[in-house]
Order: sequence, then C-alpha cells, then structure tokens
Amino acid sequence: MPDIFYISRILGLGAISFIIALAWTPILIYFLDKYRLGKQIRSEGAPIFNKFHKKKQGTPTMGGILIWGTVLFLTLLFWWLAQIGEGTILEKLNFLTRKETLLPLGALIASALVGFGDDLLGIFKKSSKRGAKGGGLKVRHRLLIYTFIAGFGAWWFFWKLEWDLVHVPFVGDFNVGWWYILIFIFILVATAHSTNLTDGLDGLVGGVLLIAFAAYGTIAFSQGKMDLAVFCGVIIGALLAFLWFNIYPARFFMGDTGAMSLGITLGIIAMLTNAFLLLPFIGFVLVMESCSVIVQLCSKKIRKKKVFLSTPIHHHFEAKGWPETKITMRFWIINGVMAVIGLIIVFIEKIV
Repeated sequence: MPDIFYISRILGLGAISFIIALAWTPILIYFLDKYRLGKQIRSEGAPIFNKFHKKKQGTPTMGGILIWGTVLFLTLLFWWLAQIGEGTILEKLNFLTRKETLLPLGALIASALVGFGDDLLGIFKKSSKRGAKGGGLKVRHRLLIYTFIAGFGAWWFFWKLEWDLVHVPFVGDFNVGWWYILIFIFILVATAHSTNLTDGLDGLVGGVLLIAFAAYGTIAFSQGKMDLAVFCGVIIGALLAFLWFNIYPARFFMGDTGAMSLGITLGIIAMLTNAFLLLPFIGFVLVMESCSVIVQLCSKKIRKKKVFLSTPIHHHFEAKGWPETKITMRFWIINGVMAVIGLIIVFIEKIV
C-alpha cells in the first residue's frame, strides 16, 4: 500500500480526533464546573508556588479525561467499524492491533483511571499534607503505582513479545536478557514521574507531550509501525484540542488522570520503537524538570543550600519574574529543537 495512504490515514484520524475532542470539551468543562471538581492549592511548604498559583484555586482539573477518553472512543469505534466493514476501507482504518497498539492503549486507560482516583483524592483533600499539588497520593505511592504498571508492561514485552533487544544509536543491537525488565521499568517510571512534574504551568506539559508524541509517531512511521503511528496521531489530535482550552489562562488542567496516563504511554511507545535512548532529546524538557528536582534535593541534603529558587525548574523562572506564557513557549521551543535533533539521529543512522 503506498505511503500516501498511510500518511493520509494518520493525518485524517488525527484531524478527526481533534474535531471530536474539541466538540465535547464544553460538556466536560460544564460537568467539572457543576460538580466543583477544581484544583486545590496546598498552603504549606511551597511559598513561591503559592504566590503565583493561588489564583488558580478552583480551576477545573481532570481535563486529561478529554485526551484518553477521545483516544479510547476512536480506537474502539474504528475497531468496531472494521468488524462490520470487513473487506472495505473501514477495515483499513482500524489501528487496534495486539502487536503495536493494544499494550499502549491498555496502559493509557489503566494509568488514567489510577490518576483519576488520585485527582479525586486531591480535590477532596483525603490525603496527608505531604501529597503533591495540594492533596492526592504521596510521591512514594505514585512511584509504586508507576512501578506496578511498568512491571506489567515489562512482563508483556519480555514474555509475550519475547523482546529483550536494546538498540544503541550508531552502535548496534544488544540482547540484554533479564536486564530488559529493569530498563523497561526505569524508563516508564522516569517518564511518568517527569511528566507529572512538568504539569505545572498552563499549556506546558501539553505542548511538550505533543512534540514528543509527534516525534515518536514519525519514528514509528519510519519503522513501518503504521498502527502505532496512527495511535500517536490520534493522541496528538486530542492533545491539540486540550491545548485549545489549556493555554493561558487555562479553562481546565490536565490533572493526574492525563499526566500519569500520557507519561506511561509515551514511555511504552519509546520502548515499542526501541528508541528509548532518544528520550533525553525527544523529551528534553521532561528530563530537565526531573534533573532540577534531583539537583535541588541533593544540594539541600549535602550543601544545605538551594541551587534553584524553586523546583521543578519552571517555578525557578517564575520566581525570577518570567511571565508564565514566556516560560511555557520557550520550553516548547527548546523541546521542539531537541526533538528534531533526536529525529536527525534516527534518520542519519538509517543513511549510514
């Protein structure tokens, strides 16, 4: 089948995803407003965060429902249409396959439901004071959940797909055996946690994830993983609709139901394309946010001094007086440039 069909399939389903997500966003916002499912800002232990974000108290959260809800709906819709339209163009539009998209879809929904529960805990303040972002699960509990989901994914890859191959750009492929399970878990936990940390300014994590999924969709296409490329396109379409309402001043926030699920899914797609070593480029801002927290914690422990005014690093720039929109857009630009470098590495390697 010519590439033009596959490209049209990716762009077409991505556009449909955007239109459908955009269409039902007002319904979601109305529901979140009606039941007062708004963000709670913690008042202790984060003076800089409070100074700039207290005004956002009560803004609807759990906007991530828009993204994974749209992706789930379209995936199941085109799978169903393929069953009743066997032998027609409808069958060719189905992108739900065991080999490429079943695992990332399952992880997307499973982690979204966990994140949904965490958001509810945060809204109704059922957790301790140490919960992140004003309630919800503690960091260690989040990491345990990420590890559990990643462990299942590692089992699927290692036992179901019999996959233990690691690709090192310009070096080659290596069978790492049981080490693959540990690598898989580390990548997913790191990506999910970094995504959660980056979700701190209007539009920031949405734009960064959009760039990252676009890059990995391109990689999947170059590898002939067309269903996975379409899956990325559908996520991108829904993310664009989300950003329409999430850019400053945000009408709603992504919440853990979005950040947790998209972070986990990005990690799985990085593993499916065997291009997880490019995550430091393609998800550069995610890495930068996590590193800033690690550096800050280590400095406070060892030197008893701060390196940054506040972390994650986007709050440092807020404290220095940068407008929220400037930080967000500059971080988008940085991540876009680094993602392009990641793609250049992929394409150069194919040539040489």
